[in-house]
Amino acid sequence: MSFNSLAFALFFAAVVAAYYGLPARHQNRVLLVASYVFYAWWDWRFLGLLLLTTVVDFQVGRRLPQTTGRARRGWLLISLVTNLGILGFFKYCNFFLASFNDLLQALHLGANFALLQVILPVGISFYTFKSLAYTIDVYRNKQEPTDKFALYALYVSYFPQLLAGPIERPQRLLPRLAEPRRLSREYLSSGAFLFLIGLARKVAIADAVAGTVNAVFAAPETASSPLLLRAAFLFALQIYADFSGYSDMARGISRLLGIETMENFNHPYLATSVGEFWHRWHISLSTWLRDYLYIPLGGSRGRPGTVYRNLLLTMVLGGLWHGASWTFVIWGFLHGLALSVQRAWSERRAAAGPSGSAPRVVMALASWAFTMAAVGLAWIFFKAPNFTAAGQFLSGLVHWNGMLEDWMVKLPVLALALTLFIDLPQVFGREHCAVLRWPWPLRSVYYSILILVCAVLRPTSNVPFVYFQF
Repeated sequence: MSFNSLAFALFFAAVVAAYYGLPARHQNRVLLVASYVFYAWWDWRFLGLLLLTTVVDFQVGRRLPQTTGRARRGWLLISLVTNLGILGFFKYCNFFLASFNDLLQALHLGANFALLQVILPVGISFYTFKSLAYTIDVYRNKQEPTDKFALYALYVSYFPQLLAGPIERPQRLLPRLAEPRRLSREYLSSGAFLFLIGLARKVAIADAVAGTVNAVFAAPETASSPLLLRAAFLFALQIYADFSGYSDMARGISRLLGIETMENFNHPYLATSVGEFWHRWHISLSTWLRDYLYIPLGGSRGRPGTVYRNLLLTMVLGGLWHGASWTFVIWGFLHGLALSVQRAWSERRAAAGPSGSAPRVVMALASWAFTMAAVGLAWIFFKAPNFTAAGQFLSGLVHWNGMLEDWMVKLPVLALALTLFIDLPQVFGREHCAVLRWPWPLRSVYYSILILVCAVLRPTSNVPFVYFQF
């Protein structure tokens, strides 16, 4: 059940009634049962995988403080092998088999391995990284292990974050789940508001442009250059509205349960560097990759070539985390390359010393333009179904053909206007719930517009969240 469905509305109403109707000591039991019911709604067959991850990592967390040396590393290895083994089999087995088949054909060896009929469990990438963060942090002595299995099971399966994150750290979420909660007026108003703006992002922006975007990316060779450029622009808005909308709704639902969760987006398209973009986009994943992959690889220590290698490897693996396809690998590689170019340029400017050749505003605009161009180029590979489609898309942009017509501008302008309608109050108010400080009459108008556009622009068919496929 998606957050924007009637089924979820009925489910959440029942959860809230039980959650606040029972004594506080039963709150986590209600949430744990609700989380497993929520996951089973998608596919009950994969509850066993979720439970296996939970049991293994809970036991590993308990054993780690009791051991030292090789035994301690062995327990951590059990967690890594279990989690990455499950993730690797269900998400990457066919990808590597197909890639190996392609290699054999290229070498004219003739062998061909049959692909497996494997279904990707929804949310597996998110709850796997979430559970791994716990065992790794316990191993590093950054997290005290919990001896309450139900509490840990709720941390892994907490339903607002289960399918598409954020990848909440145990240091932040476990204490909030351990304490009793009550619904305050502040959490009620802010939770409802966050859910409303998330719903508007999803329904009135992401879903409204999804059909147009999908049609062009499915057959880029038939589209004119203006239509290709239009689709690329719309997809950049779509994926931002879709994923940030999910994160807003997840935060809103959590606040309605009296639980504060992390912010996963902070207006990434205002970034003036690719590094800043990743400080603003999917913050929970970017910090996870930094802390558990980039820094262990060596981070920013060592010679420039080593640092660039670390950046490229981290982003390539980050791309592969998103999906089992070489297009995602290229998407990650392009971001790693852009981060390396940005770092090299910054080091060169720092070595050259200050120069007054260009006004600061001009440099900021140039940096923003480079960042958006790099991000936009990478999005084409992220969305394209394969290399052929990505190549046709880029070829159509390079070999310009066709004329821009008035009707082509209407949908992008509408989608951008709605995005700014939500984002600008947050930017100028310096918080996502800044509208709540407005006078009541002005707030009423704002709420009414959001509800109206959701009702008018809502598509007739359900459009799944983009990140559910990861």
